[in-house]
Amino acid sequence: MFKTLDDLDPEQRVLVRLDLNAPVEDGVAQDNRRFERHAETVRDLADAGHRVALMAHQGRPGDDDFISLSSHAEVLADHAGVEVGFVDSTYGEEAIDAIRALDAGDVLLLENTRMTDDELPEKEPEAHAESEFVRTLAPEFDAYVNDAYSAAHRAHASLVGFPLVLPAFAGRVMVAEYEANSAIATKEFDGDVTMVVGGTKATDVISVMNAIGGRVDTFCLGGIAGELFLRADGYPVGEDIEGMDLFDDQWEKNHETIESLLEERGDQIELAVDLAYEDDNDERAESRIDVITEKDRAFLDVGSETVAKYDPIIRDSEAVFVKGALGLFEDERFAVGTVGVLEAIADTDCFSVVGGGDTSRAIEMYGLSEEDFSHVSIAGGAYIRALTGEPLVAVELLKRE
Repeated sequence: MFKTLDDLDPEQRVLVRLDLNAPVEDGVAQDNRRFERHAETVRDLADAGHRVALMAHQGRPGDDDFISLSSHAEVLADHAGVEVGFVDSTYGEEAIDAIRALDAGDVLLLENTRMTDDELPEKEPEAHAESEFVRTLAPEFDAYVNDAYSAAHRAHASLVGFPLVLPAFAGRVMVAEYEANSAIATKEFDGDVTMVVGGTKATDVISVMNAIGGRVDTFCLGGIAGELFLRADGYPVGEDIEGMDLFDDQWEKNHETIESLLEERGDQIELAVDLAYEDDNDERAESRIDVITEKDRAFLDVGSETVAKYDPIIRDSEAVFVKGALGLFEDERFAVGTVGVLEAIADTDCFSVVGGGDTSRAIEMYGLSEEDFSHVSIAGGAYIRALTGEPLVAVELLKRE
């Protein structure tokens, strides 16, 4: 394992990496679950009397959401219950002066790490450790804390350079995410393990299915991946129609793997028996897949019969992992599949992990409680890699003796 905040010596100068990447409206960061989660780490460090400087990123150069972190400081302060200062420099003279002015319990957010030339190039940790960014900031601190599990698969300077030159520790989010997301590979369950697979990035979830099929008893499919598997099973769905570009490219990339999975693990894979669509009156309508003769409209959710099929599978499971929504849950008409699955999980006492920011939003949107799930992950790409057993470079560096 790795050292945590509880292993820090008293009154340290601590450099902390968070992941505060958030939706942006009119140039201002909007609140999301990440601020709430990281607030615990920030609050604990401040309450312990450490001098705390925070690093985080927002967007990528050239994107509309590539903005300063000034508004992030305000949102984080509201959640943490402590004042969070901000300096519009990451490691320049202004940043160094502000860091040196910190008193015990003070918290300072530095400017967007991706506004520095050294941050983004994917390099070996040893190369990042020699960058101007790391060499300039590191001497100002006694310890480095990584709390950015959701970015831990990125070999960026703020994530992999500092652990080589400073004593490194895991923050509260890092510990919680690592333990929950790696459970499918490391934890032994007495009963059945079920994975609910959906979302729009079929390539990602298909790679997960291929990698962990031996540890999962049942896969319940929906979303884009679900339609692609139905296509492989001989149904006229899982293909693009006019104005759509979601299926055909992913089919070309994955159809051999899908066909192989159906052949080798077909008894583990549960497919939708009906799909939902928007009818001519803008209402939800459903059709059994065995009466569909061609795809002439978009299917936006699994149908009610499919939800009824998946419900007992979930309720009889010892553990349930969710990756991706079963439908377009942002539209209440097409939330039946996603919400039905989440409600079934919430009603049981199984070990459960809901992964990915999009799917986890449904919990809040439809009045469910996070407390009814073992863990609601704020990670996307890192969650996928954890499920497939791929090492996360920033996590591995925290494990170094």
